[in-house]
This record gives sequence, structure tokens and C-alpha cells, in this order.
Amino acid sequence: MKSLRSAFLALAFVTPLAATAATPESAPVAALDTALLTTMKAAAAGASFTARYAALDPVVRQSYDLSLVEQNSIGFLWSTIPAAQQSQLNRLFEQFTVANYLSQFTSNGGTQFQLLPAEKDLGTKKIVETKIIPADGSAPVEIDYVVANGPQGWQITDVLLDGTISQVAIHASDFSSLVTAGDASQLIAALKAKVASLSGGAMDSSSS
Repeated sequence: MKSLRSAFLALAFVTPLAATAATPESAPVAALDTALLTTMKAAAAGASFTARYAALDPVVRQSYDLSLVEQNSIGFLWSTIPAAQQSQLNRLFEQFTVANYLSQFTSNGGTQFQLLPAEKDLGTKKIVETKIIPADGSAPVEIDYVVANGPQGWQITDVLLDGTISQVAIHASDFSSLVTAGDASQLIAALKAKVASLSGGAMDSSSS
């Protein structure tokens, strides 16, 4: 199971530009960028996976509406999944999201991440635009974030590559064959395996 297509993963080694004043809508994106830069510096300094996880996890939980992203990724079958499995999925999806970031953001590489001032309306949501500027001088790549204003304030609900390729849609494609009405055991097993793999064995969810 792939969390992101290879195009997403190839963009992982980034260094945010100097801090830009964030609007309320872009604040979660700016906070995530800052935390990822800290994560990369920690990795370069030899910090363990578990230490970096402990530092990044609360920022991801604050920046993302993980529950909404997860439910949208699973789709209409979410409501049929037993409460005990939903609880497992909530925990595993969070671990999967954070572990995926940590497995990719391991070096600053000299590439820059730019938060753009323009924002687009998407109904009641906003699209916060960013660009990844490669250190080798090649063309910048657009990574946009869909944010929504919910009970916890503005949070990320999707990520778009080149303004069009939805991370939620990729998850939905990956998850679709692993969930049936009333049963998400295959998805639970797949996420456990993925977390263990992404963490290099530092996080073993097999017993959870």
C-alpha cells in the first residue's frame, strides 16, 4: 500500500524559506513547515526516530484534521466500521501520517519551501498555495493545502500536488480494496505494517 505516489515522495527534502507572516488560514501550513525543518535538523544531528516522532506528532495533530482526512480517505464505508476498529484506525492513521513525514524529511538538502501570499476560495474552505524550489535550479513544484475552519480552527484537510492531485484521493484508491462493509481488518493490518516499515521497526503496532 502506498500513502503517496512517488511524485509526492520525491519532494520530501525541503527547507522552508524565511518565515512569512501567516494568515489564520495559512497558519497550520506554516506551522507544519517549521516543524518539518526542525525534524530535518534533528535527523541530521542524529536524533532517534522516536524522539523526532514525539516532537512532530503534536504539530501534525494540530495542523491536520486527521479524523476528517481519514474518514474522507475511507469514504462511505466508514460509518459501517465497528467502533473498536474506528478507534484503532484513528490511532494508526495518525501514526502512519507522522511516520511517513519522518521517513521522508531526513535532510534539508538545500531546497526551499515557499508559502505564497495568495489564497483561493473553495466553497467554505481555502487553498493555501506553496512552492517547492529545488536546489538544482529546476522548475518549482506546486504543493497546495486545502484548509477548513472547524472546531479546532483552521486545519489541513487535503494536500494537492500541482494543484490537482489529491492526497485523499490517493489514500482512497489505496484503501478501497482493504475495507468492506463492517470490516476494516485488512486496512488495520496494512497500516500496522506500513508504520513498522516507515519507522524502521522503531514503532511496532502489531499488538495494538
